[in-house]
Amino acid sequence: MKHPSKSAIVTGASKGIGAAIALRLAKDGHKILVHYARDEAGAYQVVKAIKDTGGQAIAVQGDVAEPSCVATLFDAAERHFGSVGILVNNAGIMRLGPIDMVTDTDFDTQCVINLGGVFRGMREAANRMAEGGAIVSLSSSVVGLYQPNYGIYAATKAAVEAMTHVLAKELGPRGISVNAVAPGPVETELFLAGKPEALVDTIKNMNPFGRLGSPEDIADVVAFLASSDGRWISGQTLRANGGLI
Repeated sequence: MKHPSKSAIVTGASKGIGAAIALRLAKDGHKILVHYARDEAGAYQVVKAIKDTGGQAIAVQGDVAEPSCVATLFDAAERHFGSVGILVNNAGIMRLGPIDMVTDTDFDTQCVINLGGVFRGMREAANRMAEGGAIVSLSSSVVGLYQPNYGIYAATKAAVEAMTHVLAKELGPRGISVNAVAPGPVETELFLAGKPEALVDTIKNMNPFGRLGSPEDIADVVAFLASSDGRWISGQTLRANGGLI
């Protein structure tokens, strides 16, 4: 069962997991605001793909590190589609390194985007989202694996999970579900960049299914949580990683 058609904002939706989420939600009948930071061409390709299959979509640029960005996205979605019923906080960055080598700049940048961007998305949705809506934020299965070099990234994602649990209790009386999805390794251009084939094979073999996840694997989980089939799930983190952890 699907929700009635809703307006959905997907941040960081110009490629990879975000693009797959936008396309899947559009397939389910939702009208999509495709947010992007820099990849304008990629965002408009996603919009075109949605429109080519009869859906409705717009692309809006913004930096989620800027305090006004998410409000601008909600303004644009409401102008074009009406009230927002789904928010997917997907935008994020990953800068790896041992904690003793992380610079203040890399620390601050990950916090302001991965945590601050999600916080502002949640806050805006809490003030403007229609009753019965859904908020889904992307965490990571590194929260649980706690691998070396992922200290700051994992910390930002753990904070996203904590806010998810709290906000679910705050918005429950309005029928708004709030959840997080924590992917394991996913076969995206960003993940594969710079990794030798032997390392990728090692990572594949760590998984019981013997493969990397696909962006569509993650998009399907997000779409479930945003649908009426997921209406009784809130305040949860779903680890979508094929049994890795």
